Amino acid sequence: MLNASLRQLSVLLTEKKISSTELTQTFLAHIKALNPNLNAFITLDEEKSLHQAKLADQMIAAGKATSLTGIPIAHKDIFCANGWLTTCGSKMLANFIAPYDATIVQLFDQAGMVNLGKTNMDEFAMGSSNETSYYGPVKNPWDKQAVPGGSSGGAACAIAARLIPAATGSDTGGSIRQPAALCGISGIRPTYGLVSRYGMIALASSIDQAGPMAKSAEDLALLLNTMAGFDERDSTSLQREKEDYTQDLNKPLNGVRIGLPKEFFTEGISQEVADAIDAALAEYRKLGATLVEVSLPHGQYAVPVYCVLASAEASSNLARFDGIRYGYRAEHYTNLEDLYTKTRTEGFGEEVKRRILIGTLMLSHDYYEAYYLQSQRIRRLIAKDFTTAFEQCDLIMGPTSPTVAFNIGEKNGDPTQMYLADTYTCTASLAGLPGMSIPIGFGANKRPIGLQIIGNYFREAQMLNAAHSYQRVTNWHELTPPEMNLS
Repeated sequence: MLNASLRQLSVLLTEKKISSTELTQTFLAHIKALNPNLNAFITLDEEKSLHQAKLADQMIAAGKATSLTGIPIAHKDIFCANGWLTTCGSKMLANFIAPYDATIVQLFDQAGMVNLGKTNMDEFAMGSSNETSYYGPVKNPWDKQAVPGGSSGGAACAIAARLIPAATGSDTGGSIRQPAALCGISGIRPTYGLVSRYGMIALASSIDQAGPMAKSAEDLALLLNTMAGFDERDSTSLQREKEDYTQDLNKPLNGVRIGLPKEFFTEGISQEVADAIDAALAEYRKLGATLVEVSLPHGQYAVPVYCVLASAEASSNLARFDGIRYGYRAEHYTNLEDLYTKTRTEGFGEEVKRRILIGTLMLSHDYYEAYYLQSQRIRRLIAKDFTTAFEQCDLIMGPTSPTVAFNIGEKNGDPTQMYLADTYTCTASLAGLPGMSIPIGFGANKRPIGLQIIGNYFREAQMLNAAHSYQRVTNWHELTPPEMNLS
C-alpha cells in the first residue's frame, strides 16, 4: 500500500477496501519509524491529520469524493496552512502559526486530501542541498551520506522513502526538479502563473512557482488537475480554461520532436549522468520520437543571472522580517535600530544573509545598471533562445543535475559550486517555462539520476505524456530505497 499510486489508492478508498483513517494511520506509523533518521518533516500533528481523514471518510460515504479524497499529502513548509506551524525552514518564523491557507492548500483540502504535515526545506528556499534549514539537514533515503537536493528536499525525501504518496513543492532555480532527480522521484514546475502563489512565502516573486511532487507522471497529472487555475488573490495568476492533464497521458509519441541543447552536453556533466541520459533517449527513439539538436547560447549566463535577480528580489521580499510585525524578535536591544540589527542577525542563517547582502548590493545606485538591468536584458535573451528552439522541436530534454547527489557537507565551503547544481534547471525558470524531472537510473553508490523535460508555455500535458510513456516501459519510478520496510 505504501508504494501504491494515487489512482490505486483512490480505487481502494472508493471501493471501501480501506478507509482514509486507516490509510492515514499507516503512513503516520511509517513516518514515526523512519523520519527520525531522515529529518524530512518539520511539523507533524497526528490529531489534525486524523480529523481530516475522518472528514474524508464522511465525503466518501456521502458519495461526494473526488479522485484524491482520503489520500494523504504533505506540504512544503513554505506554504501557509491554517493553524499549522509555518517556518519556511527558518528560526525567523519558528513560532509562526499561519492564520490562513495558501490557495493550493485550500484546493487540496477541498478535494478531501489529508494534510500529513509540513516538510523540511532550505531556509526561505535558499539552497541546493537542504542543508541550510534551521531544523537540520535532510538525508537522502537512497544513501544517508548524501544530500536530497534543495530546496524541496524534505518533500523529495519523504516521497522516495514512501512516507507520503505526494507533496507540494516550490521551484525557483530548480527546487522541485533538482531534488526530484537526486531522490529518484517525479516533479513538475508548471508554467509561471498557472498555479497560484498566494500563501507561498516569497523568495523571488518573478521566478517562484509552486508545483506537485510524486512517484510518477500519472500522479503529477492528477495533482496538477487540482492545483492549476486562476486565483484573483495572486496578481501573477493567469486566466485560462481548466485543463485535464490526464487526458493525453497515453497518446503515442510518434512524430514528437525532442530537442537536445548542445550546451547541455558539454563539460560539466558527469559521465554516469551522460550515459543514463543516452539510455533514456534511446527508449524515446523506440517510442517513436525523433531527436534534433538545438541551441540555447545564452544558457551559459543563466546561473549568474539567476543569482543576481533572485538575490535582488529576496533582499526586498525578506525586508518584512524585522522583529516588529511577526516572527522572531531579539530579546536584548538598546534602541530601534539595534532591534532590527540583532533580530535579523540572530534570526537569519548564513546563506540567507549572503543573498540579502548580494541582492542589496545589486540594487544599489552604483551597481543597478551594471548588474540588475543587464541581468534582466540577458533574461530576455534566454527566453528568446527557447522560443527559437521550440520552432525546431516539441520538447527539450537533458540532464536535471550535472551529477548524482553529493555528500552532506561536501560543498558547504564553496557557494559557487553549490549554485552550479542548478545549472541545467534555472534556464527554464528564468524564461517562465514548465519543466519536470523523472527518474532514469542510478550512478555511483546507487544514487538516482533524473531526466529533465522542458516544454513550451502551457504544454504540461505534452510533457506529462512524454514522461508517462517512458514510465510505461521502464520501472525506475517504482523502485524504492533499501531499508524502507515497505512490506
